Amino acid sequence: MSLDPPGYILSLQNNIRARPISWEGAVRAKTITDADLKKIKAIDKVRKEQRKSTIESDVQTYTALLLGDGETKSIFETAAKRTDIVNYMLVLTGDLIDDIPALTDSLVKHPQPYRPLLPLLKQSASPEEPIPLLASSVLSSLLSHALIAQPKSTPEIDEALPKLYSYIAALSNTSDSNLQDIGVQEYSALLRTTKSRQQFWKQRKETLGPLIEILRTATGGKDTDSTVYNGTSTGTSIRSATESNIKIGNGVGLQLLYHVLMVIWQLSFEGKLVGKGLDEEHDIIPLYTQLLRVSPKEKTTRLLLGTLNNLLAYNKETLMPAALPAKLPAVLSNLKTRHLNDQDLNEDLDNLCELMTEYTSSQTTFSEYASEVNSGHLRWSPPHKSADFWRENARQIIEEDKGGLCKKLAEILSKDWANDKQVLAIGCNDVAFLVKECPEKRPQLERFGLKARVMALMQDDNEGVRWESLRAVGEWLRYHFDKQ
Repeated sequence: MSLDPPGYILSLQNNIRARPISWEGAVRAKTITDADLKKIKAIDKVRKEQRKSTIESDVQTYTALLLGDGETKSIFETAAKRTDIVNYMLVLTGDLIDDIPALTDSLVKHPQPYRPLLPLLKQSASPEEPIPLLASSVLSSLLSHALIAQPKSTPEIDEALPKLYSYIAALSNTSDSNLQDIGVQEYSALLRTTKSRQQFWKQRKETLGPLIEILRTATGGKDTDSTVYNGTSTGTSIRSATESNIKIGNGVGLQLLYHVLMVIWQLSFEGKLVGKGLDEEHDIIPLYTQLLRVSPKEKTTRLLLGTLNNLLAYNKETLMPAALPAKLPAVLSNLKTRHLNDQDLNEDLDNLCELMTEYTSSQTTFSEYASEVNSGHLRWSPPHKSADFWRENARQIIEEDKGGLCKKLAEILSKDWANDKQVLAIGCNDVAFLVKECPEKRPQLERFGLKARVMALMQDDNEGVRWESLRAVGEWLRYHFDKQ
């Protein structure tokens, strides 16, 4: 799935190509040498075939021009004070990497292929300035080739990749959709190997966070309870609209949505590494279920289903408990009624439907609750608020596996859940029901640490958590006073 270059970058590059540069003045000022000028003139504003022939006949000379060698500096260093030359050479370098594989291979094999370019990322504090923007484009292309050409990590890649990710993260965290799209496409160019995906995940607070926010915006907002859990959607039908004009929730463009989904699809090939974190930090199953509801095109639906398939393949126990409260089986069943042409999409859809059928057929209400607790992430699924469920199952929950479920509940409540406070509220709700239905088991529940934790949560800054913890403590105190 290759992506077209961002239009914003193409426009910037074309503008720079059209600007006149006083090369001779640069030579007179000793900004560049006469020898450098001759090399540039030999490939500047000539036919692609001629440019390719010239460079292929002297690859090492042009490698030294761009990156330096033991005796000479890179032109990006010698011309550092001439922003017009730096801009032009960045555009030219990007063209050469795309068009001349022999030069690209030589650049990648250079002892320090990224050293002249990395400082350019910090040329300006503003992410939209041309030099850092163009430098990130060149570095993305160069590193993309290097990651594939050199399966084993190198010190140069280990240094450059995190710095480039941090710059791209700043682009994707802006409010400018053009800059966001540039950043997302550069991520996609890089996420082609396990090494690059692992590093992306390692930096996920800065890299992944802004992308998830874009997806939440596309669903209509961050608080998805009203749509994710009730099976409805406020999104209007846009499948018949012109693609370039399509906007999803809150004005997210179709192309940006597609590119973000592409990045997370690439990341999902490390499903074993990322599955639990995507669940705990971003509640990925409800989010993707809602995105399936509003998905405007087969190409976005294909990426959503492919990502879910990759993640569930390695994380059934962790992620499946989220599928039922999010009503994912119903959404998949609805998709099955449509005439979908994409073969990969249909294969992923069939596989997911089989997984859902297998899972739901094996679930009783108790096992559904137990699976959710053991997954480590609580949601407002039906059992939590059902008085009948707790009357029938509270004792089994406490006694099952020598209190294993209660110990897991205590473990869940011990975390701060800064990104999903409702987990704490749900846990306190469960403790309240356990005490209410089995007051004689309070000493056992206290030994698990549940009483101390719900009491501490009465001071939480979230109103929902405070209310549910107060209710749980109230149940404890009620039986204490009743006994007296």
